[in-house]
Amino acid sequence: MQLLVPPLGESITEATITRWLKRAGDAVNAGETLVELETDKITVEVPALKGGLLTAIAKAEGDVVKVGEVLGDFDDSASAVSAAGPAAAAAPTPAPVPAAAAAPSASSPTSSVNAGVRAAPSAVRLATETGADLSQVPGTGRGGVVSKPDVLAALSTPTPRPVVAAFSPPPAAVARPAGERETREKMTTRRKRIAENLLQAQHATAHLTTFNEIDMSAISALRGRLKEKVEKEHGVKLSFMPFFARAACLALKAFPTVNAQIDGESIIYKHYVNLGIAVASEAGLVVPNLKDADRKGILDFSRDIIALAQKARDGKLTMDDLTGGSFTITNGGVFGSLLSTPIINYPQVAILGLHKTQDRPVAVDGQVEIRPMMYVALSYDHRIVDGQQAVLFLVKLKEVMEDPASMLID
Repeated sequence: MQLLVPPLGESITEATITRWLKRAGDAVNAGETLVELETDKITVEVPALKGGLLTAIAKAEGDVVKVGEVLGDFDDSASAVSAAGPAAAAAPTPAPVPAAAAAPSASSPTSSVNAGVRAAPSAVRLATETGADLSQVPGTGRGGVVSKPDVLAALSTPTPRPVVAAFSPPPAAVARPAGERETREKMTTRRKRIAENLLQAQHATAHLTTFNEIDMSAISALRGRLKEKVEKEHGVKLSFMPFFARAACLALKAFPTVNAQIDGESIIYKHYVNLGIAVASEAGLVVPNLKDADRKGILDFSRDIIALAQKARDGKLTMDDLTGGSFTITNGGVFGSLLSTPIINYPQVAILGLHKTQDRPVAVDGQVEIRPMMYVALSYDHRIVDGQQAVLFLVKLKEVMEDPASMLID
């Protein structure tokens, strides 16, 4: 039987082969991952649905493949299953393997301790980095495959990763070969798609940005009083993002056009908020969204944002997580950005940009005081969002953040 590129999700037609986990001639158990594909949104692991033999590989690592295209040949007959035993010598002669696929990628983590263990690529990488023994980790994936969360759960003294809003550290710099002045690297499918989406947003919308600033004194004091209690009683760390998420939902309720969408010559007004949170992961920018965010409270946001960020870091986001968003928040402040003009996440019509909180002198009741201030930016599609609506949206956001008690009575 032929091994085909599976359906990849809504509107996704192609992917890049990032890694072959098996070579031609390898015997495979049901549930084991054969190949890893990267789309513009998620990483897809293609498993063997039955035990058998991978008889040929048709596409090499780095190749771009389309849905339904042949990846290789797989024999799931009884004789193929027995090829792992003494009858292996009688196994069919595998077809020639492309050079890039004939040997494991140089970046593929391998370990004599973990060799032969059925595990996802992300789990193998983590085990290699931490020295974990995958044979001692119970697998919860299909067919007992060990996943990255399984490894994290099994580590006796895991190194905690701080959760700052919903963002991950930026990708590491490309290694520089000794003596070379330039390095050429092929763009991944995800990076190409990100570039296409950003250009589409600029070309397809009347892009404009307006700004305001927020005095973070009140919200900082409130968070300071509650964060220890919330973490102790509810087990979640209270960041500023849940407050901004709640405030944004209240502002969107007041100005629904900012949460709308253009469809041809019609405007679709959405009576819900699917709130996108931009996440800078190692694989590139992704924007998972919280469904029906307008129905959530601060604690709900705290739990859900942390969970969403963890899924993004673990590469476990689903298509449902990444589609259907109606409005997006991006926070460059966690990286030190003081001011920016974010690009709309098309086909949405607006995006809120948060920035670094910085002590600045401001006039308060005729006196100059030092206050923790944050610039906020709203980029919007001027085709349907008027300047007045954009400005008043930020004014509403500012009012709610500077008087956080108002979040409780609306």
